[in-house]
Amino acid sequence: MTTEAVQGPPAGAGEVAGLLLAAGGGRRLGGRPKALLEHRGRPLVEHAARVLREAGCAPVHVVLGASREAVRARAPLPGCVLVDNPDWAHGMGSSLRAGLASLRDSGARAVLVSLVDQPGVGAVAAARVRDAYRSPATLAAAAYQGRRGHPVLFGRDHWAGIAETAAGDRGARDYLRAHAGAVTLIECGEVADAYDIDTAEDLIHLE
Repeated sequence: MTTEAVQGPPAGAGEVAGLLLAAGGGRRLGGRPKALLEHRGRPLVEHAARVLREAGCAPVHVVLGASREAVRARAPLPGCVLVDNPDWAHGMGSSLRAGLASLRDSGARAVLVSLVDQPGVGAVAAARVRDAYRSPATLAAAAYQGRRGHPVLFGRDHWAGIAETAAGDRGARDYLRAHAGAVTLIECGEVADAYDIDTAEDLIHLE
């Protein structure tokens, strides 16, 4: 794992950092990396990183994997820190571990984690979940009609446990299930659509 600052320093350390998982290779999209899918005329990763910044997260770290050199070349990410995940093909869990490790010395007391393939989740929903932060023990997640989704907020006290259990494409699912009683759900269904861009049929959601 390596990290690289892009176009200047991060936006300044804050209590809640942003972490964008954008390493996937788009296997069900014929090998088209999700970070480079076009949305509103620009790569999807730019839109997703901007959502975290507009939600008040600082710094914002972006985990890259598939076609990471092409992402760097085509997607300006001002003020973000790029994190290479050479193990991206092993699933989202590896990207989550890489991202949390990159934030270890950031001074952040919590991190808001979002996924690059959910363009229907904007800054309003992200800010709602970010504002649920109370202490390094906080666990919170967006909910859609009561069902837990993304983004999710992890207080620093939970980072080590999440990293230990994150595997495959489950991400933090097992950890959150084990700590379900501690998770604050923040309803976002009226301000966001939590669809994923997973298959060619889903591309209809991109503008």
